[in-house]
Amino acid sequence: MPTLTSYEPISRAAIGAVNITTAEQLPILVSAAQQAQRDWAKLSLSMRQQQLNHAFQQLTPVQDQLAKLISQEMGKDYRRATYEAGGTVQSASYFTDEIAQALAPERLDRNTELQYRPLGIIAVIAPWNYPLAMANNLLMPALMAGNAVILKPSEETPLVAELFVNTLNKVLPKGLLQLAQGDGETGKALVASAIHMVAFTGSMATGKHIMARAAPALKRLVMELGGNDPMIVMASADIDAAVQFAVASSFENAGQMCTSTERVYVDARIATEFERKVVALARQYQVGAWDKPRVNIGPLVNPVQHQKVLEQLQDATQKGAQLLLGRDDYPLPFIQPTVVTGMTADMSLECDETFGPVVAISHFKHIDEAISRANDSPYGLGAVVFGGQGAAAVAEQLEAGMVGINQGVGGGGPWVGAKQSGFGFHGTAAGHRQFAQVRVVSK
Repeated sequence: MPTLTSYEPISRAAIGAVNITTAEQLPILVSAAQQAQRDWAKLSLSMRQQQLNHAFQQLTPVQDQLAKLISQEMGKDYRRATYEAGGTVQSASYFTDEIAQALAPERLDRNTELQYRPLGIIAVIAPWNYPLAMANNLLMPALMAGNAVILKPSEETPLVAELFVNTLNKVLPKGLLQLAQGDGETGKALVASAIHMVAFTGSMATGKHIMARAAPALKRLVMELGGNDPMIVMASADIDAAVQFAVASSFENAGQMCTSTERVYVDARIATEFERKVVALARQYQVGAWDKPRVNIGPLVNPVQHQKVLEQLQDATQKGAQLLLGRDDYPLPFIQPTVVTGMTADMSLECDETFGPVVAISHFKHIDEAISRANDSPYGLGAVVFGGQGAAAVAEQLEAGMVGINQGVGGGGPWVGAKQSGFGFHGTAAGHRQFAQVRVVSK
């Protein structure tokens, strides 16, 4: 049987392997899911919630092991990995409560009820940058709604998924939650199989392929397809607050985050002070292995991703950008904290998603120029503006699914992408209902 090996990002040493799910095996998984889902759908919403809560309680003894695997597989420092694992495990009962409220039948009038019914089998295709949290954000509402789930984790983090699913399956009915391990070929075969919905987090290009493969059977889709998030810093902004956000957002998870700040447009009147303070703060970030103390930035997940960031930095410097901090030729596997100024519209740093710890800055003289450049992108996940009077008016013009004014995006709302950053959405009551079939019953 073919196997998939997981490698530690710094040494590239093998840390474990899993069996690959072949295209020939997928019909067996789908058949098992069909049988399990029929019985699962017959349970009341409260009974499904009780079983899921019990299943997630089994994760508590392996919570530290999950955190360590997150760090070992994708390089995230142990503090952040611990937050991810702990948040997923410890918030399960709160999450199921929220979903149960969203999926409860609604009385529209004396004779009409709105119901949220199971769809069938849902393929969850999860990313490597938050391998536990992002998988859970999709599979939990899917299961609560009465569906079976086949989880296809990233080939970069198969061991996290293996421990997660195997532990839950000590309680869950056989066949209800299954793993399809492998690379993109496994994902393609899963999308083409007899499932009813795909919930995906990943690149825009892969999302387009999924949509094409899902089209013949009109399979439901919920897809978050990355971002190239802009930040506008007005002359009236609290500069220290803007600096703190720009650096923290650009460097979080080594910049490997879909809502990382990727493009900073700062008013030319405050640009010198802003850049000086950005560099001073960026210098304080520590780079290193996941198990070293006070590390803020770990390695990039693999050599391919590392090379993409270098190519973007080299493209920028070749086209006239200046490096205020860092360089454009870092050796594997780290990208040190890097600050670039002079970003222009023809640079890859401005046009493409950068999954690395880079603060990329451009100056503007007129706010309309900043708004235009911020919106000139096929992406539209998040956007942020820092400023005083007039900041809300600027935010109103930004083309993004999530907009923050003097703060980050998301808050307590659903996770929404505009333009080509999203198709459907997840989170909160409206997002949870995307995993169910709406049915109107008139009596």
